[in-house]
Amino acid sequence: MKQVIVYWSGTGNTEDIANKIKGDLGCDCFNVSNANVDDILSYDTIILGCPAMGAEELEEEEFKPFYDSLMAKAASKNIALFGSYGWGDGEWMRLWVSDVKGYGCNLLTDGLIVNGDSSAIVDSEYEAFINALK
Repeated sequence: MKQVIVYWSGTGNTEDIANKIKGDLGCDCFNVSNANVDDILSYDTIILGCPAMGAEELEEEEFKPFYDSLMAKAASKNIALFGSYGWGDGEWMRLWVSDVKGYGCNLLTDGLIVNGDSSAIVDSEYEAFINALK
């Protein structure tokens, strides 16, 4: 099963988490600025990472346009979500999960949210996330 991570990171926290996931799954990993929608759609599982921005929303200049283009073609794809935040209660992830389901994708697990970098990951939540992707 071919898996890929595509992420956007402003402070480095989401990139840190992406690299941790990459290390544990042994999958390909791209910053969204280096990702092509059609190439990403060739993978069996797409793992998307984006931190909470502004009023708990996805980053709008780079990640959101890529995400919208991807979702327009991603019905029935296996998807997993992760990201970091520094405020709020994770609302951006709940909205993102709902959005992905609305596109008819197969969401493999609850979105992994981390308050900070990979050192702040809750071990049991991370283990459940990784196991859902194996």
